[in-house]
Amino acid sequence: MRQQRRRGHLPPLGRRGSPPQVLTTARFHCAPGEAVNGPGGYFGRNLAAVDDCLGEGSAAAPPFTLEWQHSDSARARLVSDPGGNGAFFEVLPEIFMDRGIDVLLR
Repeated sequence: MRQQRRRGHLPPLGRRGSPPQVLTTARFHCAPGEAVNGPGGYFGRNLAAVDDCLGEGSAAAPPFTLEWQHSDSARARLVSDPGGNGAFFEVLPEIFMDRGIDVLLR
């Protein structure tokens, strides 16, 4: 069963507790996947798949704002993309912004 999410709202990433701090690419993919689609929700396995998950008709389609708490810790740890698309943390906000999603790095 898909979890209902208010349009324009995605729970903050990286806060202590739930969801856990996002310090690995696997945790990054898990946190928004579960926030949008419920337990075990899919949000890609690499940056190209994240872009696909933000496409038209998806549960994570814009508009919404992504608030990423403790983003400085994530920046230091999320260095490479499993799909070979470069520096994960540097490219990721660009993908969201290209899709019209505001990104707040805190």
